[in-house]
Amino acid sequence: MNKLPGNGPLLSAQGRELYSLKEINTLSPAEKEAIYHRLIPPRLLAMLDVAPGRICTPGGRPSVRIIAPEGMALARVELKADPADPRTVFFLDLAETHYRQMELSFCIINDPFAPRFAVDLDENGNDNCFATLGRNIPEELRAMRAGLFPNQTSRGLNMFPEFFAQFERFVDALGMAMIIAQPLTYDNAIRYEKYGFDYLSGRRLMMEIDREFHPEGSLFKLLNGSTPFRMPGMEKTARGRSWAIHDGIMDEGSRDHSVKKFPDEPLEEIRIYKMIGDHAGIDTFPDRVRNSD
Repeated sequence: MNKLPGNGPLLSAQGRELYSLKEINTLSPAEKEAIYHRLIPPRLLAMLDVAPGRICTPGGRPSVRIIAPEGMALARVELKADPADPRTVFFLDLAETHYRQMELSFCIINDPFAPRFAVDLDENGNDNCFATLGRNIPEELRAMRAGLFPNQTSRGLNMFPEFFAQFERFVDALGMAMIIAQPLTYDNAIRYEKYGFDYLSGRRLMMEIDREFHPEGSLFKLLNGSTPFRMPGMEKTARGRSWAIHDGIMDEGSRDHSVKKFPDEPLEEIRIYKMIGDHAGIDTFPDRVRNSD
């Protein structure tokens, strides 16, 4: 039973109802590619001159790459402005759980014409695995000053709302009732709240972070200009807080006993969920300045 108004079941070309990624992945390459292709925002396809339902540009070069192995309950969709360009414009990873939930593992929508910031590389040009193997401070400073969030290599296109509306209808068409995700960063968690997600784990931590970024809070006191990522006023936006957290501000409690020590519940372990057709109404940063986030 579909929950979204006007949304019907997902059907194969033969009219068979499809209930899972695994079933989609048994279809012919052309048919399953056409189904996954629908998850790319039409405005993005138009921007790159890729026809809906096609994986090639007018010149015949493949721009959309879909990995959906038969027998597996997962899929990856990649779109590039040019196949030779190392930068991916649209990147989507999906997986289905054993409990018939859809996991939105990863989604990136980059502006292919915006400047690129090498925050994903260390200063020797090696992949830093989301800054876990070393930070590129000069590039991070450039990115932050250009208005980007931590780990963002280029400006986005503000198309996530369009994508997510299509994605929710896709999940609903498969007869699934829940989307789950792992936001990984503070700003992503705040962003997902806006789309109706609630917390399976981590809500207490998010509320505690908000409290400690208020005046008299331990994180607020550490926004003292000691680094460019910890300037006064950064507590007012999700972007500012995220850069301070990326800079390790929450780790101060383990070194300085005068600073609050956060519970052993890292941001990377936060899990969130959304029931199809419902909005949880969660907002763990209600007084943020929203025009920049």
